[in-house]
Amino acid sequence: MESPSQPAVSQLNVYPVKSVGGYRLDEVPVEPWGPLGDRRWMVVDAAGKAVTQRERARLALAAARALPDGSVRLSAPGREDLTVAVPEPIGPVAVTLFGKKVEAIAADEAAHAWFSEHLGAEVRLVHLDDPATRRPIDPDFALPGETVSFADGFPLLIATTASLDALNALIAQGDRPHEGPLPMNRFRPNVVIDGTEAWAEDHWSRIAVGDVVFRVAKPCGRCVITTTDQASAERGREPLRTLGRHRRFGTKLVFGQNVVPESPGVIRTGDPLRVLA
Repeated sequence: MESPSQPAVSQLNVYPVKSVGGYRLDEVPVEPWGPLGDRRWMVVDAAGKAVTQRERARLALAAARALPDGSVRLSAPGREDLTVAVPEPIGPVAVTLFGKKVEAIAADEAAHAWFSEHLGAEVRLVHLDDPATRRPIDPDFALPGETVSFADGFPLLIATTASLDALNALIAQGDRPHEGPLPMNRFRPNVVIDGTEAWAEDHWSRIAVGDVVFRVAKPCGRCVITTTDQASAERGREPLRTLGRHRRFGTKLVFGQNVVPESPGVIRTGDPLRVLA
């Protein structure tokens, strides 16, 4: 089927707590370090090391919604909702994300208890109080002064519907077709684009979405989180099995593109995507 002449945004997603379920928006302000409210909170263990779905698949069963004052409302099946206030920016603690130290502010004891009970392990919730200074982007892919939230490495992740369709077609032809088709939420993108050719994003280096221009930093290497059903927290083998056969770039199995905004702005569902370079 011929693709529409103008690709456009079909989904906008924000994930307030790293590795926890997020929600869709019709529009979202884009700050230099990512969408407003995206991944400003993170769960850490007793030693301060980040805890994600890689280690604790049950994080998928929790959800978080950012509130206008910066606080976050937590929910999970069988649990009472909890609203966590933004902690006062005093007494920062050092936490570890992908082997690097980041300063953050601990949430209150109720938040620690809520997540500890949900996971059945002693954990804490921390807040990134100053995303403009706390965590620089990998200098191999960044300009001086560029920073990121608690996202894996870059301010936003973009994926395309056509590429997901192509991946699901490959899964259907493989040796575990019963695991497909996979929904887009396995990949936890911020922005989903309709109307491209499959894998068109491989060739982008600079794009505009609505009135925001993004530099395309690098393809997104995928991990075991993509094999985790976000509704049940059960793991399978796909899509890593199929990505390994068809989408291996060097040592990485890739799906989607990591992007960096060149300036702040607002993006909306329905906004056109223009490929600038």
